[in-house]
Amino acid sequence: MKYFILFGPPGAGKGTQATAMVEKYNLHHISTGALLRKEIAAGTELGLQAKALIEKGSLVPDEVVEGMIESEFKTVKGVDGFLLDGFPRTLPQAEALDAILAKTSEVVTATVSIMIPDEMIMERIKGRALKEGRADDASEDIINNRIATYHNQTEPLIEYYSKAERYYEIDGIGTIEEVRDRIFSIMDRF
Repeated sequence: MKYFILFGPPGAGKGTQATAMVEKYNLHHISTGALLRKEIAAGTELGLQAKALIEKGSLVPDEVVEGMIESEFKTVKGVDGFLLDGFPRTLPQAEALDAILAKTSEVVTATVSIMIPDEMIMERIKGRALKEGRADDASEDIINNRIATYHNQTEPLIEYYSKAERYYEIDGIGTIEEVRDRIFSIMDRF
């Protein structure tokens, strides 16, 4: 089984690229954002807690996200692997993912990172808020908080996965097809 992490700042195009990656490599896409939005839409207790945190630009507790992901690993069949999008976002989450995979003698195959500058993050997230009607993407304060959270909590994963020789970075500037070709050139190695 292959375990790919799709990495990069908010608005880098992870969601845009994930569909083609899933189709080409027969992967199951695990988007923590989509899993949480499903819980919010269903009005579950977890969904209500997550909604309050997300509206402030905060992260949902690790153990909740980790449990959802481990459940997906156990229950989804008929795929060649998984594409994690939005997880891990912190060093403790990366360590927890390693522990989850170690239970079945697996490891992260590769972390594919789509990188864009901060100015482009703001521009893309504002555009997404208008296009998709996502209230969590509409406020500049929330977007700035998400950018700061990414730099402070998520960027350390670059070093973590680089040390493990599982980090591959691509330029996220260009057409969707150009970025996709860069991603495929990395994933084709595995």
